[in-house]
Amino acid sequence: MSGSSHHEHDHSLAGQVKAATGESVFNCYQCGKCSAGCPLGPEMDLAPNQVLRVLQLGLPALEEEALKAESIWLCLACETCATRCPQEVSIPKIMDYLREEALRRGVANPKAKDILAFHRSFLDSIKKNGRLHEVGLISAYKMRTMHVFQDVNVAPKLLMRGKLKILPHKIKGRDAIAAMFDRCAAASAHAGQTTGHHDEADKR
Repeated sequence: MSGSSHHEHDHSLAGQVKAATGESVFNCYQCGKCSAGCPLGPEMDLAPNQVLRVLQLGLPALEEEALKAESIWLCLACETCATRCPQEVSIPKIMDYLREEALRRGVANPKAKDILAFHRSFLDSIKKNGRLHEVGLISAYKMRTMHVFQDVNVAPKLLMRGKLKILPHKIKGRDAIAAMFDRCAAASAHAGQTTGHHDEADKR
């Protein structure tokens, strides 16, 4: 079954992926090159090609399995899979959408909490300063995860070598960057509301 045969108002998870990213999971013919080349493939509960297969089947129970998978959080977005794919399917784009949808539905894998804490700390630093402030990132991450003593012996060495700056270097135009974050958040909320309406309509 090809992606083009699907109705333009397809509200399945595969349809949502297509609408949000432009990527059709139906272009995948399960050659397995993505999974064979994935650096974190051995650590994943669902291999990249298996995630796509689950979406192709379009069964709600299996779609939720994909959203609950740890695999979508382990993806490094290194593009190895997309480079190897004979169909040029951008799996990182799909994984990124699945992460957003898992958060929206409240079904994110519990093992992803530290990864989420890092993502949020990283983005908060960019939004506030316009660029990454490593000390602020580390502090925010440790506050979110309570891994206070994790790698604590590394920080003094980095400080002594001038690799870490106590105070952030703030760029000009930070208001514009903060506004960009706000627009993205508003767009994401709107997309979530639209998807929620579709979900309710499908149930009826």
